[in-house]
Amino acid sequence: MAENLKDIFTFFNENLDLSKKSLLISLASIVFNPTAWNIIARNEHHNKTMTRLCGNNPRYGCYLLAALIFGFGLFRDSLYHRALADQPTATLLPQPYATYVPIGLFGLGQLFVITSTWALGFTGTFLGDYFGILMDHRVTCFPFNILNDPMYVGSTLCFLATALWYEKPAGLLITLFVWRVYAAALNYEGPFTTMIYEQRAKTAKKSS
Repeated sequence: MAENLKDIFTFFNENLDLSKKSLLISLASIVFNPTAWNIIARNEHHNKTMTRLCGNNPRYGCYLLAALIFGFGLFRDSLYHRALADQPTATLLPQPYATYVPIGLFGLGQLFVITSTWALGFTGTFLGDYFGILMDHRVTCFPFNILNDPMYVGSTLCFLATALWYEKPAGLLITLFVWRVYAAALNYEGPFTTMIYEQRAKTAKKSS
């Protein structure tokens, strides 16, 4: 066991270039995105800042946040690709698995992301709850019937698939970092979203 851990440490030590600024910039962007969206969304719930910017229309405010999330998501992905390009390459899987596995993982990841968006709807996907646009019922269809957080899982699988496709050991570590950041975001986001719906239930009970 100790020998295997030593081999793994040696492998990553030989195939990870910590001197590249692109790696640190990529990690920073991965932390920035979910942190910023949760802070903005919480501020929206309390102060309605984006709603006021959009003529007091909460849907337009949600659309604006969605555009920011989507745009910065593409920017984060471009920084990830730049970071991988600057890192050493090493064989991670033998052929034909080096081709088939990343394709399969990327396809599965995209399936989770797309079907999650379809099931939640536009405002459900892009934090509409924080704008007061609440869903009537909890979503329980696919992929939520097999995963609690399929969108985060799908995104992580796409990071992993990209690392395997380009054969970048650094990408595997970045993927692990992505999952830890998402887990932290869920711990921050989940209870607050639950509180929003509990407040609605209490308000409805008082008015009935």
